[in-house]
Order: sequence, then structure tokens, then C-alpha cells
Amino acid sequence: MKFATDNKLLTSFNFSSLTDIVMLLLIFFLLTSQFVVITGVQVKLPKSETAEPLTETQFNVTITKTNDIYFGNEKISLGTLGEKILRSKSPQNENNLIIRTDKDVSIDMIIKVIDISKGVGVTKFTIATEKEML
Repeated sequence: MKFATDNKLLTSFNFSSLTDIVMLLLIFFLLTSQFVVITGVQVKLPKSETAEPLTETQFNVTITKTNDIYFGNEKISLGTLGEKILRSKSPQNENNLIIRTDKDVSIDMIIKVIDISKGVGVTKFTIATEKEML
């Protein structure tokens, strides 16, 4: 018994499998993008028209609305801030203190943090802001 074979060229392409793959990739990336979370203490940063992205540094001080102070992710008191900075300060790296503060924190508290940091040898300060959308 001989089977008949048609050796014709396929003139159309079926996109249904390609569409399924693209839809699955889209769903995957949409779901995984929801898990990207900024770690650390959540504060509402003040707005600025000239805000620039910050590079990660070893000196991150966060001041919350209730005047709680965090060095990195560790809650500390104002009295132990200088000691924490001295322990993590290294001579070969740029010692830039990034201050992330809630927009409702008084300037007096920010000045206290800067004074303590200057007392232990930090010379560069950056106050983190969010880019203002016009």
C-alpha cells in the first residue's frame, strides 16, 4: 500500500503559537515587575525639578516623619550616629552621606545629622529628592 504525499510549499504562516509565546512572556514580565520593591525605610521625599539618580553608597541615613533615624536599615539613636559612621567609613571610598528624609521633617533635625557627620569627618552631603513631574 502506497500513501500519497503532497510536497507543496507552505505559502502561509500560522502566528497562533508565536502569539501564545508573546502573551506568556508579557504576563510573566508584568507579574514579576510587581515584585520589584525599594528596600529600606519608606519616606515621602521632597520634590525637586533637578533631581538626579543617586549611586549606592555605604552612608545612607533616613529620617522618618516621627524623627526616627535609620543608618542603612538599622534603627539608631542620634547619639550613636557618629559611631556608626566611623565604623563603616573607609579611607579609599568617597565618603558621601546621603540623607533621605521625609518632607515633613524639620530642618533642625537634618542640621543635627549633618553636624554629627561633620564631627566624624564626612565632608560631602546629598539630600535625596524625587523628580518633580510637571
